[in-house]
Amino acid sequence: MAIEYLTQDRAPILEALEKMKAARLVPFDVPGHKRGRGNRELAEFLGQDCLDVDVNSMKMLDNLCHPISVIRDAEKLAAEAFGAANSFFMVGGTTSSVPGEKIILPRNVHRSAINALILCGATPVYVNPQVDERLGISLGMKTSEVIAAMEKNPEAKAVLVNNPTYYGICSDIESLTKAAHARGMKLLADEAHGTQLYFSSKLPKSAMSVGADMAAVSVHKSGGSLTQSSILLTGENINTGYVHQIINLTQSTSASYLLMSSLDISRRNLALHGEEIFNGVIDLVEYARDEINSLGGYYAYGRELIDGDAVFDFDITKLSIYTRTIGLAGIEVYDILRDDYDIQMELGDIANILAYISIGDRKKDIERLVSALADIKRNYRKDPSKLLKMEYIDPIVDATPKEAFYAKKKSLPLEETIGETAAEFLMCYPPGIPVLAPGERVTREILDYIRYAKRKGCQITGPEDMTIRRLQVIRKGNSDFYTNP
Repeated sequence: MAIEYLTQDRAPILEALEKMKAARLVPFDVPGHKRGRGNRELAEFLGQDCLDVDVNSMKMLDNLCHPISVIRDAEKLAAEAFGAANSFFMVGGTTSSVPGEKIILPRNVHRSAINALILCGATPVYVNPQVDERLGISLGMKTSEVIAAMEKNPEAKAVLVNNPTYYGICSDIESLTKAAHARGMKLLADEAHGTQLYFSSKLPKSAMSVGADMAAVSVHKSGGSLTQSSILLTGENINTGYVHQIINLTQSTSASYLLMSSLDISRRNLALHGEEIFNGVIDLVEYARDEINSLGGYYAYGRELIDGDAVFDFDITKLSIYTRTIGLAGIEVYDILRDDYDIQMELGDIANILAYISIGDRKKDIERLVSALADIKRNYRKDPSKLLKMEYIDPIVDATPKEAFYAKKKSLPLEETIGETAAEFLMCYPPGIPVLAPGERVTREILDYIRYAKRKGCQITGPEDMTIRRLQVIRKGNSDFYTNP
């Protein structure tokens, strides 16, 4: 019976929630809205069905902090569907490493990866990604440069790889996994944008398929689950019990069953229909790419970027569109699409926009986007000669992220920070890749970039000063750590 239960057409958490609803329990537990009765406005907005299953852990529903029944079963099914030894449902995020140890990683990581370094105290060894000078985007890591970093830092415990990047770029994760394992290192993958890699043979290789040790997969981004829900996948050589302990340090003890059930339902959908779903997404994006490129002026890039090294492969579900040729920064096109055409893009940077195409998009939506881009080109086109080109700036690292974040600080006007060491982040969001991270030196190039991005309309985030006029930097001559400047 247990074998029949754990088949991919089942959804253990969903089934448990349905049984709970049928039991008509009287709730003398949290949450305080009591199935919506205590907050009718919330119930009317979200729907009664939603609040009926917004419940706390109980025996029949298991407990994410120590799963032994339905959550455990759902995680086993997810591990099987994604080709991993184990999986862990995440409803907020996770950080794991060993204080003081080294990890090799690209600098164009999401802020969350550097946050992890701040929390755990690991020392980053950055391998600067290659840059496409025309598109102004960072690419992947060259395998030879990562191996060189491994040779130079044999004590490093792990290598982190983006698979893929926000823009669809993939490094050679299979070769990097083999090289890491040959040196006793773990291979970790940030697959926040890579759910689809597990369910289509037409896409780049997933981390688990090449023997990587851990992969963080944001199922909510392209897999259909609710925002904030994701899965941590692990391989055979990872201690499951220890991972649980680390997760429980940072994850809520009041895990949302809305989020967990959405992971369970989405996993079932992808396990049963994923190949068909994502092949349909691929067809839709290829159609969009052809239509946009036929407009002229724009460049929707794809597999032609592959060079077998810094762009080892390309995720063709990513619809990244270069806009500088029509004289507009990506963020300007992003704003016009939203304000004038009611089209919400995923991101706009200084040279590109990204349309995130996934399982819920339709051909008519693509046609509306193409039509809007044609209008924008006709009505807003400018001289592109004065637009800034560079999207990625190689950092000068003066201290580890943790050292800088907890050091004694002083607040300076941005213009007075050149040559100082930053103690906080500066970034455009999205994509949330820091232009400046704690421990990195402030340069004129960085300040010029920030001013330009701000002028073009990018949302600058990170500093304590919400007006982005001042920046916290390390107070020189004092190595004491404390949290309040």
